[in-house]
Amino acid sequence: MQYLTVTALTKYIKAKLEGDRHLVSVYLKGEISNFKRHSRGHLYFTLKDEESAISAIVFAREAGSIPFQPKDGDKVLVSGRISVYQPSGTYSIQVRTMEPDGIGDLYMRYEALKKALEEKGWFDPSRKRPIPTFPRAIGVVTSPTGAVIQDIRNTVDRRYRLTEVILYPALVQGPGSAESIAKMIRLANRKKEVDVLIVGRGGGSLEDLWGFNEAETAQAVLESDIPVISAVGHETDVTITDFIADLRAPTPTAAAELATPNRTDLESRIAKDISWIRSRLDQMLRERSAALTHLDRRLETMSPSAVMTRHKESLERLDRSLSRTFTQAVHDRRRTLELLKSLLKSPDERLNQSKKALEHLTERLQTRMEAVNEHKTHRFRLQAAALSALNPLSVMEKGFALVTKEGTIVTESKRLETGDDIDLRFKDGSVRAQITGKKES
Repeated sequence: MQYLTVTALTKYIKAKLEGDRHLVSVYLKGEISNFKRHSRGHLYFTLKDEESAISAIVFAREAGSIPFQPKDGDKVLVSGRISVYQPSGTYSIQVRTMEPDGIGDLYMRYEALKKALEEKGWFDPSRKRPIPTFPRAIGVVTSPTGAVIQDIRNTVDRRYRLTEVILYPALVQGPGSAESIAKMIRLANRKKEVDVLIVGRGGGSLEDLWGFNEAETAQAVLESDIPVISAVGHETDVTITDFIADLRAPTPTAAAELATPNRTDLESRIAKDISWIRSRLDQMLRERSAALTHLDRRLETMSPSAVMTRHKESLERLDRSLSRTFTQAVHDRRRTLELLKSLLKSPDERLNQSKKALEHLTERLQTRMEAVNEHKTHRFRLQAAALSALNPLSVMEKGFALVTKEGTIVTESKRLETGDDIDLRFKDGSVRAQITGKKES
C-alpha cells in the first residue's frame, strides 16, 4: 500500500480536470449568488441551480467586456474552463463570457440602442415638457382589448370626470408592434384632440415589451408635440420609451393618476378659491361703502347756497387782487418813464461820446500793433542767429573743409587708406586730392 500526500492527490486531480478536453471549454447556465467585485476588477460569485453550485471567477481582463452589470439573483449564461485551486482542493469555472439568460441577443440590442440614443441626447431631462394640470382630453395608445385602457378609464373617472379618454388602438406585442405604436402616436399629433398622451401596456418579458424598445417607437415619442407619459409594464420594467417620454409612470394606473388632478386636491382648491372670492367681495363692499360715504359728504358741500357763497368769496378776493395789481402797474410805468427821460440825450452829446470812444480804441490798436511788431522782430532775429550758427558755410569761413570719398562724407581717418582719392569742399569751391600717408591721433 502506497499512501499519497494530500498535495499529490490534489495535483493529480488538477491535472486530470484541467487536462480533460471536455472541461477546457464548458457552457453553463444558472443563477448568480454571493456576488463580489474585487478592488482589482475581478468578479467572484457562485453559479447555482436547484440542486448544485459551483464557484466562478471572472478576471478583470474579461470583466470589462461583460455587456451588463451582474448582481445576485441574475440568471446568466457563461462559458469558460474548469480549474482547480490547489491550496484548498476546490474546483471552479474561470469565466470568459457571460450574458443574461433567456434574452441573449435581444438584451444586447436593447443596451446598444439605449447607449446610442443616450449619446444623441434623446434622454436629456432639459427637453422634457411639463404635463398639463387640467387636461381636456387624454389620449391612450394601447391595445383595445387589454385591461390597460379599462384601468385608465376607471382611474380618470374616479379622479377627474371633466376630461375625456380617447383610445388610439395599437398592437403592443409581437411583430409590427413598434410600427403600430409609432403610427398611433403620429395620428394623435395630427388630430390635435388631446392634451397629453399615455403610451403603454401591461407587464411582461423583454420579448413582450420589445415594441417599446424599437427605434421607430423612440423616434415617434421624441417628435411628439403632445407631452407623453410612458406606462409600460410594472415598476421593474424599464424600456427605451421610458427614457425618452416626458414622464415615466410605473404602471398604466399610475399614469392615469399623473395625468389628472386629484379630486380631493380640486375640492380643496375650489374651497380656497371660494374663500378668496368671499374675502375679495367683502373688501370691495367695504371700499364701495367708504366711497359712498365720501360722495355723500361731497354732495352736502355742493348745494346751491354753498356754491354761491364760495363764488362770492372768490369774487371779492379777485377784486382785491385786481386793485393791487393795477396800482403796482401804474407805479412801475412811472418809474420806467423817469428812467427813459434820464437816458435821453441830444445828438451832439452822443456824437462826442462816440468820437472819444473811437479815439480810445485807435490808441489801443496802435499800441497793440507796435507790441506785436516788436515781438515778431525779436523772434525773427533769434531764429536768424540760430540758422546762421547751423550754416556749414559759416564753419568753412573758419578754415574747415568737407571731406568726401566717392560721394560719401568721411568723418574718421580710419575710413581712408593711402592712395585713396578724396574731394575737399571749401567755401568757394572744391579740389581733388590723394592720400599719401596716414597718422593716427
